[in-house]
Amino acid sequence: MKKRITVETAVISASKLIFSADESIENLHPGGQVLVDTDQVAFIYLMEGQDDYTYIAIPERLWPIVKTAMDKALSVWITYRDGQMELVDFQGELEYVIDNIKGNSNYGKEMVAKVEEVFQG
Repeated sequence: MKKRITVETAVISASKLIFSADESIENLHPGGQVLVDTDQVAFIYLMEGQDDYTYIAIPERLWPIVKTAMDKALSVWITYRDGQMELVDFQGELEYVIDNIKGNSNYGKEMVAKVEEVFQG
């Protein structure tokens, strides 16, 4: 099973959206890909480890601040106890995924409705 780290908080500071999580992401590298977890209604940013992937889950409760950051074209970072790391390609990947979800029943009614509610327009 892949490791899953859930983002606990998100804040906009200066020209960045900063996610924070309780678990270290040391020894991981940005994967530059965003996936969808329809069961948990979350976006997943892929981080690469030496032998496996780790999922960084962005739950629906944080989507409004993500939308604000997207509107302002802010870079996206994650903090952990030992520092910060930029989530490369987050914006472009998330925009692509959102465009695919809107009106697409393959993602399930709940996911489509919540994405359209937050990211419409």
